[in-house]
Amino acid sequence: MKNYSAKEIKNIVLIGAPGAGKTTLAEAMAFEGKVIDRRGSIETNNTISDNTDIEHEYKRSIFSTTLFTEFMDRKLNIIDCPGSDDFCGSLFSAFKVGDIGIMVLNAQNGWEVGSELQSRYARILNKPLVGVVNQLDGDKANFDATVEGIRANSSVKPVIVQYPINQGGAFDSFIDVLMMKMYKFVDENGKREEHPIPESEMERATALNQELAEAAAVYDDALMELYFEKGSLTQDDIRSGLKLGVAKRDIMPIFCASGKRDIGTKRLMEFIINVGPGPLKAPAFLSTEGEELMANAEEPTVVFVFKSQIEQHIGEITFFRVIRGKLTEGMEFVNSRTGNKEKLSQLFAVAGKNRVKVTELSAGDIGCTVKLKGTRTNDTLSAPSAPVTVEPIAFPDPRYRAAIKAKEQNDEEKLGKLLNDAKYEDPTILVEYSKELKQTIIQGQGEHHLNILKQRLSTENKMEVEFFAPKIPYRETITKVAQADYRHKKQSGGSGQFGEVHMVIEPYFEGMPEPTKYKVNGQEIAVSVKGKEEYDMPWGGKLQFYNSVVGGAIDTRFMPAILKGIMEKMDEGPLTGSYARDIRVVVYYGKMHPVDSNELSFKLAGRNAFKDAFRNAGPKIMEPIYNVEVLTPSEYMGAVMSDLQNRRAMIMGMESDKGFDRLNARVPLAELYRYSTSLSSLTSGAATYTMQFAQYEQVPADVQEKLLKAYTDTDEE
Repeated sequence: MKNYSAKEIKNIVLIGAPGAGKTTLAEAMAFEGKVIDRRGSIETNNTISDNTDIEHEYKRSIFSTTLFTEFMDRKLNIIDCPGSDDFCGSLFSAFKVGDIGIMVLNAQNGWEVGSELQSRYARILNKPLVGVVNQLDGDKANFDATVEGIRANSSVKPVIVQYPINQGGAFDSFIDVLMMKMYKFVDENGKREEHPIPESEMERATALNQELAEAAAVYDDALMELYFEKGSLTQDDIRSGLKLGVAKRDIMPIFCASGKRDIGTKRLMEFIINVGPGPLKAPAFLSTEGEELMANAEEPTVVFVFKSQIEQHIGEITFFRVIRGKLTEGMEFVNSRTGNKEKLSQLFAVAGKNRVKVTELSAGDIGCTVKLKGTRTNDTLSAPSAPVTVEPIAFPDPRYRAAIKAKEQNDEEKLGKLLNDAKYEDPTILVEYSKELKQTIIQGQGEHHLNILKQRLSTENKMEVEFFAPKIPYRETITKVAQADYRHKKQSGGSGQFGEVHMVIEPYFEGMPEPTKYKVNGQEIAVSVKGKEEYDMPWGGKLQFYNSVVGGAIDTRFMPAILKGIMEKMDEGPLTGSYARDIRVVVYYGKMHPVDSNELSFKLAGRNAFKDAFRNAGPKIMEPIYNVEVLTPSEYMGAVMSDLQNRRAMIMGMESDKGFDRLNARVPLAELYRYSTSLSSLTSGAATYTMQFAQYEQVPADVQEKLLKAYTDTDEE
């Protein structure tokens, strides 16, 4: 295999809703480039994409697959992405290193929620798209309806380059209005014949050619003048204008295809080669310092890792794009995250499960290597003489959380390692042990996302785990002033324990005045501040601690012990054992014993005085509230809204957006467990949502009552 330069490379990302036919189209592209000598199928489990056992079981993409094909003396690197939004992390990784997306649409289903979501991601990531109406050989194929769906729902204008002659079971021909030819396919392997456009189609083809020329002329003043002068443009002129329009993300050229029959594959690849942006024309990569990293083969080498994978018998496989410079076997780099040296001893071009050994890869190219020591997704490898860090992939926030544990307690340590491996392969899986909740919490993009992980742990690692509802990280605080005193006294032969603490507590808020006096239960308490300490709590909020003891009632050396006791109780609040926050504590009096007083005595006295005061200070429980945005087809909006209201949601707004309804709500986290499953059931899988932490708010009185009843304080002296 030859070494391709940046001008000879195209990096393509295949996207689309589940079932659109991305993997089948990728198979056809690989076949046309003679990377494979026969096309596999999803049904027979022999495609170069979707090559894992679990993908064979589900008959759909779960992981992204990197492959390449060689066509017209060019190398096309292709990343085939899963259609399910549960695995959208793969799309974000792919678009980091891909320069153009091919939006594959099922001609029988048109523009789907999955199309909308992936189009949205492309827009967020500023990637241009080419549209392919696939499965035109389906019985219910409707090209015109699909294009109208794009026009009605997409923010990018569709521009027809091809349209079918005989869609449905007999589909074998389409008109190409850029080439002004009819292409007829005579076998199942992409063999085509060129024919003049039939007289019956000439009027429509000419009109669409004019539309194409007009769309192209918009982006170049010289072309616009030429178009006004001649009333038409040449093929090269149209390509030139389309190239600009595609790069600006203003237009989406539309092509015809049947990936299954290899119809339209060659013309699509020809167009991508001629019009699609490559490494030299696509926006430059940026370093974390804002430096533009151009695909220049002569500059010091920079490599960006976009995917990591663990494969049985091989170990870690690292997928990368060469951002600049040249990469040869044996080169040494520095990992900018770890500072460690890495040696790339073997280089491969990637064709799904097949890897082709190469000796060199140039700027703009994509490849993989094996057995790196500590490099993972989002890492940058650069020449030691010119260190740089590429701006990392910004993965979407998780939308689903669950607690996880091994069914066999002895497997907990092994489970920890396996979950770390899972994070290594999929950065959208987040795992942490919550000291607050005393649970291992796993987060992902949806229930299906985590269930796939569960299944892999079982089948590949013989590790049985269970998911269950995670505890909620409530917060506790107070609403009014309260006073308490507590005497800790213990005598057990010899020296005893004695400490007495009197304190006032009140709600803390930013900018509140310094304490001078309090009136509690008819008692006036004067405050003379001797010392003040303020702490930002690790879980949010503050603690203010004042020493206002006068006359030596409590020796200063015991104040840290009192504070420690208070801190312990804020760490495990009096109401539910949750973290407490935003409280001011004023210790104003107490007693000590010359022999029996010690730090433990005052820690316990401080803790219990704080607990008693807290319970009399209008205590309230606060719960995490999330901003939730649901995107759903309009016909399901009523059911979605009703379900959210049953989850104590506050509806913040609704809007219609080109066939879809967008609903914004604020929902308690406690009500969102398995929400993705419920939403999918309500909408037949057509809706999706995002969620993001907003703030803490007080729980309703009935909820607070239930939480209080369920909690048992286990404090012991």
